[in-house]
Amino acid sequence: MTTIPFVKYHGLGNDFVLIDNRHQPRLVLTPAQVSQVCDRHQGIGADGIIFLKTAPTPAESAAIVILNSDGSEAQMCGNGVRCLAHFMQDLKIPTQGGNYPLWTGAGRITLQLQADGTVTVDMGLPRLAAAQIPTTLSTEQVLEMPLEVADRTFIVTCVSMGNPHTIIFGETPRDWQQWGQRIEHHPYFPERTNVHFVQVIDEHTLNVQVWERGAGATLACGTGACAVLVAAILTGRAKSPARVHLPGGPLMISWTGENVWMQGPATRVFAGSFDLTTFIETPGIG
Repeated sequence: MTTIPFVKYHGLGNDFVLIDNRHQPRLVLTPAQVSQVCDRHQGIGADGIIFLKTAPTPAESAAIVILNSDGSEAQMCGNGVRCLAHFMQDLKIPTQGGNYPLWTGAGRITLQLQADGTVTVDMGLPRLAAAQIPTTLSTEQVLEMPLEVADRTFIVTCVSMGNPHTIIFGETPRDWQQWGQRIEHHPYFPERTNVHFVQVIDEHTLNVQVWERGAGATLACGTGACAVLVAAILTGRAKSPARVHLPGGPLMISWTGENVWMQGPATRVFAGSFDLTTFIETPGIG
């Protein structure tokens, strides 16, 4: 019997199973097993699993691999890395000058635990070129461009925070989850896309509904909140800093043209372990 210890955290309701995977180079779960562990009826239940890995160089405290609930890989997750800062502290991983430099699929970011328990994250530079997002909707930037989806046209702005985001301003459609799923899989997005429906309350307050690539409707998306503010500033709708309200609660986001900064909470839910043989790969999953 192989027992896998884990800790479950959530960041504004965006929940994750965190596993210390530093003891071996391969992930302890396959994508198919990740899907089963994340199942909310027959598994632990989560929007994804974050595997803590050994740092690639002494310049980082650790590295991570993130798999969504469908078994696909996510390069970056803003809510997840806030949870990871607390997980690393619980594991007594030493900081570097009070920070945790972390290597992700989107490159290096920096985490800093605050006295009130929130986590401040240097999310790095937003990527605006169409090829970096990636999308074939344009050969340059995608700022307020029409996107045809079935019998409807959406005006979209696209931003990458190491993962792709498509932002739609205006009144949120009643059936927004259906449209979010269709846009996620639109042929213009070769690696799929996260989708955000945004209402501007004022120039420092935004409300967002989140459709996450590989996870569906979620209560929060940290990289999405960052992308939303960047898009809102670029299109003249908002100013920095802004409070970005997600279904699970607010994040404070700042962007003045260089790196994007995010601050928000992370909550430990419970710890436990599971027998790996409980999650046997099924053909066609993952």
